[in-house]
Amino acid sequence: MKKWVIAAMALVIAGIPAAYAASPNQEKPSAAQAQTADDTAAKQCRAERERIGAQAFKTKYGTNHNKANAFGKCASSKSKDKAKEDKDEKDEADKDDSAAAKACRAERASMGVEAFAKKYGTNHNLKNAFGKCVSGKSKKNG
Repeated sequence: MKKWVIAAMALVIAGIPAAYAASPNQEKPSAAQAQTADDTAAKQCRAERERIGAQAFKTKYGTNHNKANAFGKCASSKSKDKAKEDKDEKDEADKDDSAAAKACRAERASMGVEAFAKKYGTNHNLKNAFGKCVSGKSKKNG
C-alpha cells in the first residue's frame, strides 16, 4: 500500500512544475520589455562618458569634492528626464476632449490601467494604449 501512495505522490509532484511551465499566464517578458528607463539612462551616460572623456564627464555631472558621483548623477538626471517625457506625452494625449478620448478614459478607469494597456497597447511597453484606443474609436465614429 505504501508503494502505491509513494508512486502516486511522485507523479503528482513531477507534474506540478510541468503544469506551471505550460501555464499561459506565465509569459516571460521580451528583451525589449525587460529594459527599463534606468538601463537606458545608464547606457546613455556610458556613451556620453566615452564620447566626451572621463574628466569632462566628471566635471559636467559630478557634485561632490572629487566628482566621483558623476555617473550616478548623470543616470539619475536622464531617468528623471525620461519619466517627465513619458508623463508629458500621457498628459498631452489626455488633453484630447473628443468623444473617442472621453470613451477611452472611461474604459481605462473602469477596467484598470494594466488591462487597458494589454487590450490596446501595441508597442514593446504598451505605453501607446491610450492613443491606439482613441484612434480606433475615432475611425469607427468617423
